[in-house]
Formats: sequence, C-alpha cells, structure tokens
Amino acid sequence: MPAYKDKERGTWYAMFYYTDWQGIKHKKKKRGFATQREAKEFERDFLANEQKNSDITFKTLVEEYFGDMKTRLRETTISNKQYLFDTKITPYLGRLQIKDITPSTIRKWQNEVLLSGEYSPTYIKTINNQLSAVFNYAVKYYDLPKNPCHIAGSVGKKQASEMNIWTVDEFEKFIAAEDKPASKLAFEILFWTGMRSGELLALTPADILPDKSIVINKSFTRLDGKDIVSPPKTPKGNRTVTIPEFLYNEIYEYMNSVYEIQADERIFYFTKHHLNTEMKRCAEIAGVKNIRVHDIRHSHASMLIEKGYNILIISERLGHENVETTLNTYGHLYPNKHRELADELENMRPEID
Repeated sequence: MPAYKDKERGTWYAMFYYTDWQGIKHKKKKRGFATQREAKEFERDFLANEQKNSDITFKTLVEEYFGDMKTRLRETTISNKQYLFDTKITPYLGRLQIKDITPSTIRKWQNEVLLSGEYSPTYIKTINNQLSAVFNYAVKYYDLPKNPCHIAGSVGKKQASEMNIWTVDEFEKFIAAEDKPASKLAFEILFWTGMRSGELLALTPADILPDKSIVINKSFTRLDGKDIVSPPKTPKGNRTVTIPEFLYNEIYEYMNSVYEIQADERIFYFTKHHLNTEMKRCAEIAGVKNIRVHDIRHSHASMLIEKGYNILIISERLGHENVETTLNTYGHLYPNKHRELADELENMRPEID
C-alpha cells in the first residue's frame, strides 16, 4: 500500500488499482494529502469500502450510509440526520475502524456526549438510535459481526415525562398578542387542527374545501436556501381535517385580502423560523410560557383528549401511521380518563338491597 510524494506541490498522493462491483478494473488516483499516512489511510478506506468489509473507518461508513440512503429518504430527513452525525457522533468516532468500536467505546461516547446534561432525554434517545441504525447497516453490508450499540444498551427516553402545552386560555392570551394577520392565522390553524408546521406552510387555496375542511397532502421546508415541497412522510399523512366555521371564515377572509393569490400558491410566505420568532415574541407579551411550534400540535391533541374524543379519531386527525403512535405519544395524558371510566362503571351497576 504505497503512497507517493508529489515533488511539485510538496504533498502526497495515493495511486492504486481496484475492481468495482461489476468486475471492472479501475485505476484510482487522489492528490493533495498533507502526509504519507493520510494518503495510505485513504487507499485503505477506499478499498475496504469497495470490498464492504469492517476495516472501514466510521467516518467512511457514515458517508457511504448517507450516499445509499439519499435514494430512499427525503432530502430534509437526510439533512437532519447528517447534522446530527456531523455534530454529535462523527467527531468522536470518525477515525476509528468500525471493527474496533466496542460496546465499551459506545458507553464512553454515551457518557461523554449524551450524559453531559446538554440534551433532553428524548433527544439523547434519538441520537443513540441513529448511531445504532448505522451499525445495523454495517452488520448487513460490511460484515460487522454485531452491533455494539445493542450490547452497550440504550440511553434516554422514548417519550418526555411531561409535555409543554398551552391550554385554550393560554392560547387565547397568546393569540391576542399577535398583531400580524398572516402569523395570527397560521397559529390559529395550527392550534385548531393539530397539523404539523410543514403541512401548514405548504397549504394552498385549493386545499381549503367548501365543506369546511382542509386537505393535507404535502409539506414545506426551506433547506440550504431552497424551497422544498414534498409528500407527507407516511401514507396516513395524507388526510382531510375538518375545521370549525370561525376558522374557515378567517382563512377565506385572509385569502381574499391577499392580492391575486392563485389556487396553487402557498398561502403563507414565511418559514418555520418566522413562526419560532413570533411565538417567542408574543408569548413574552402575553405572559404565557414559551413553547415550541410543534408543541402547539401537542396542545391540540391534549385538548381533544381532555374533551373525551376517541383515540382512533385523534390518531387519524393527527395523521399518525397507527394508533400505537398516538398512544405512545399521549398515553400519559389518559390516567384521569381511566378513573372516570371506573366511576361511570360504578354508577351503572344497579344497587342491591
């Protein structure tokens, strides 16, 4: 595995032959390495990647993983996952060969990064799960004998023990402080429908139906300065949500005030960043606790649960893929409902003399 000195540039380069997955032989040359060791490491990683064996470094494994997944996951999903690895995982494990990453290595990483007190239990769970997914990929395609994360054990929590939500009274105080018509309507829609912010920002006039319902069939995000409208993550994300008459009237009043808006144009011109900024500003003015944009969705679900609506109806309204997702997310809000049910059964039993 030789490396060569580039006398003109004063750097090193790697040059070698390899056979690709179709059996075709190629010559590979890459310049610009500061040291001989870096040039040799590049050759070793490149060949290990071609041969799909566990001599590959974790950094190269992650690059290969995302290159493969780009054809299978949404662009926004890839971007979010990539950020997580770039900032929380690869800086710690990147130079290690995956065959040398042991359960003990994972435990040390967990202690160093995840248990530092900087992240919420649910975010810790997410990071650890993403790392485990990459090792599952290595087990399947790079002959890694086992996933070290499975032995190291999980950390974090799947669901938060408490949710930051607004009651109807808190929302009414908040919305009274919002003086921007577009932002005001956006928050009204979020609170009274429970839709996701990306679904809200993708809405067009054509999605508002005369029967006082909203068709949800797409999601909007801005990624690296580019506007992206994509289908919902799951089939159940495609749904029609009924709305109260006052909200229907507010939507139409706003659309009529927008100059020549077309049926297929986005109703709201801003991004989620604007919603975050407005929430913080108006919550402070209104004197209510500041919550995340996504917590408005939780507030809607909590309101429906408190009103006693069936969990299946709530699941369909939120666009969850199955009712288990709804129960896992909001099940902790139901204890009082179980007590109410028992009390009703008590009242139904006839008195015995």
